[in-house]
Amino acid sequence: MEITHKMQPQATSHILMIRPVRFGFNEETAESNAFQDAEIAAKTKDVAQEDALEQFDNMVAHLKAAGVDVMVYEDTEEPHTPDSIFPNNWISFHQSGKIVLYPMQAVNRRLERRMDIIEDLKSNFQVEQIIDLTHFEKEGNYLEGTGSMVLDRRYKIAYACLSPRTNAEVLDAFVEATGYKVVKFNATDAAGKDVYHTNVVMCMGDSFAVVCLQSINDLDERLMVRDELEKTGKQVIEITLEQMNSFAGNMLLVNNKRGEKLLVMSTQAFESLTHKQRDEIDDYAALVHFDLSIIEGNGGGSARCMMAEVHLPEK
Repeated sequence: MEITHKMQPQATSHILMIRPVRFGFNEETAESNAFQDAEIAAKTKDVAQEDALEQFDNMVAHLKAAGVDVMVYEDTEEPHTPDSIFPNNWISFHQSGKIVLYPMQAVNRRLERRMDIIEDLKSNFQVEQIIDLTHFEKEGNYLEGTGSMVLDRRYKIAYACLSPRTNAEVLDAFVEATGYKVVKFNATDAAGKDVYHTNVVMCMGDSFAVVCLQSINDLDERLMVRDELEKTGKQVIEITLEQMNSFAGNMLLVNNKRGEKLLVMSTQAFESLTHKQRDEIDDYAALVHFDLSIIEGNGGGSARCMMAEVHLPEK
C-alpha cells in the first residue's frame, strides 16, 4: 500500500498512565492470564505496591526526561483496583476525536473506568464522541481495548487474537463504530493455552512489526497475518514463544516532543532479544527499557499495557 498524506501517525507523544495505589496480584484475572506468576506474587505480596510504585515512577521519570508527554493520574484507594496500572484495557483514544470504552472480563477491572479522567483531558484535547461498548459485559462478551487489539492506526487495521477476553461480536461492534478492518486469528502459548491479549503476541510500528508468528498454530492464519503486515509495508521481526513469554511482544512505539521515535519495553523483554533483533528494531526506533519485574510478575502485563496513547486532536 502506498503512503498517502491522509494517513494518521502510528505513534504519539501524549501518553496517559495511572499511578497505582493498591497494586497487587489479581485473582479475578489469573485464570485467563498465564503471564501472572503466583510464585512471584506470593514472595512479593507485602511489597508489591511499594515496589511497583518505584518501578512506575522510574519509568515515568525516564520517559519525561526523553521528551515524552506523560500525563499521570493517581489511582484512588477505593474502589480497590489492583490492575489500574494497565489503563489501555478500558479506554482508547483516536485521531478522529473518538474515545472508546471497553467491556472487561474481570468485575474488579470494570471499576477502573473513570469519567473524571476523560473530563480532564477535554481541557487540552478535542473529544467528538464517546463510543461505549461496555453493555456487552451483561452478555459475557469482552474486548479489552488495545490489549485485545493491536491497532495499525495508519491503515486502520485491528489485529486481534480471539480469547475469553477478545470476542468476535464485540470486535464487529468496534469495526462498525470506528471504520477499522479486523484481522482475526488464534494464538496459544508454549503450554497450548489461548493467549489472553493480542498485545503480548505483537507490537505495531509504523514501518515494522514485532510478532510471535510461532504462537499462531493455524498455518493459514499465520500466513494471513504476515501477508497483511507486509502488504502495509512492515518489516516483520519475528520473536519466539520464549521471547513472547518474556514480554518481547509487549512494546509500544511512542514519539517524543522532538518527533524522535522510541520503542518502550521492559528490561526483561529487552534482554530476551537477540543482537540481530535489536539491530533490526534500532533502524526504526531507539530501544528504551525499564525494570518492570514486579509489575509483570503480579499483573501479567508489561510496558505496553501501562500506557494508553492519547491520539485525540489537540485544542
